[in-house]
Amino acid sequence: MRHARRRLVRRVTRLAAVGGLLLGGTMVTRAVASEPDGTSVAPGTYAASPGDTGSDLVSRLGTSRTAGSWLNAAGKPVVAVTDEQAAAEVRKSGAEPKMVDHSMDELKSATSTLRSAPRVAGTAWVMDYRSNEVVVKGDSTVSASDWSRMTQLADGMGGFVRMERTEGTFTTRLNGALPLLSTAGRCSAGFNVTDGRRDFILTAGHCGPDGSVWFADNKGTQQIGQTVRQNFPGGDFSLVQYASGKAGAGAEVVSIGDGKGVRITGAADPAVGQRVFRSGSTSGLRDGEVTALNATVNYPEGTVTGLIETNVCAEPGDSGGPMFAEGVALGVTSGGSGDCASGGTTFFQPVTKAMAALNVKMIVAVQNGQGTAPAPSATQSAIAPGDASPGSSAPITGEGAATLLARLADPKNAGPGLLVIAGSLVALAATRFIRAEQDRKEYRRYYSATWG
Repeated sequence: MRHARRRLVRRVTRLAAVGGLLLGGTMVTRAVASEPDGTSVAPGTYAASPGDTGSDLVSRLGTSRTAGSWLNAAGKPVVAVTDEQAAAEVRKSGAEPKMVDHSMDELKSATSTLRSAPRVAGTAWVMDYRSNEVVVKGDSTVSASDWSRMTQLADGMGGFVRMERTEGTFTTRLNGALPLLSTAGRCSAGFNVTDGRRDFILTAGHCGPDGSVWFADNKGTQQIGQTVRQNFPGGDFSLVQYASGKAGAGAEVVSIGDGKGVRITGAADPAVGQRVFRSGSTSGLRDGEVTALNATVNYPEGTVTGLIETNVCAEPGDSGGPMFAEGVALGVTSGGSGDCASGGTTFFQPVTKAMAALNVKMIVAVQNGQGTAPAPSATQSAIAPGDASPGSSAPITGEGAATLLARLADPKNAGPGLLVIAGSLVALAATRFIRAEQDRKEYRRYYSATWG
């Protein structure tokens, strides 16, 4: 009876071990299969900024016959045109034309007039392609007399300049997406870029002047690097050179919080109407829509031009953080008004213009062996704006390592499956050893009983 029970236990153990091997193999296979596209990546560089169908048409038809482009709700490019011949060419190219009264040349003339007038801090203006207007905005700090003077100036330029009061104040967001800390305040890291010899963080220019030293902790013990190039005001971008000279592993990934990140595959210019995502060390991952391009903002510290206007919220400390969509880098956070409780307006420095001025290239994820990244889409022209995503996911390195237990508990990790396989092999080896020992003992007892 005792031998029968032992055989039963050994048989059950072997079956469980074999089942464990099958289960562990399945877990490993599923973990590998669940990795997002592009997991086999290596850092590379990409600096081009290809235009979308709409911007290509605007460039080809000229500023006297067009007045900008944007994406409609279905993600199809719409081009503002001033004559029927231009409208026919837009239709032939597969985009949608919209007849307007004022050309881009007229809109630019109006913004030039505004720029030449005495500067008023707390004001901003954009060319609203969809309404075919120049919109002048004034925050709560603009006095009644200054606003009245600007209104008179706008009235003299024609009926396509609209005045609009906004709540809050237009401020830089000093105080990514990982935090950068210095005596100047707190900002957020933007994107990793390189000049081919050294690696840098591309962030906002107002974060600190040349020579600013940045740390990853508020005690000043974990030095990240030092600002070596700054452009502010005028533009709003700067380079922080890594203390080690290299960005290290995960340089092509931007943080979106909770140890997660998004792989960056290229850099481009956005389109009006495009859904975009922003990450910052204060408010985390947020999304919204591009509302205008080539915005001018009169911050208290100075005037910045050529910015991207969005309805994405941001808060102090988010400055310099990355804006992206579908894994394509678009801008770094400059400033704006409002907050993430009530909403607001946020402006971004386009990364393409910053990289061109600094002579650097984006560090991006590329397929192994290719050496360069595939050309990214400048906009989601084939994607409805509401369906857009930040990009393919990736883990963050250097943001506080996860515990071993947490990593093993992750169903996307191959670790649990490997542990099950190892345990099953140990169980099989143990049953064989136990059976061999029991056979030897039985043989000894039999031999002793039959001797002599």
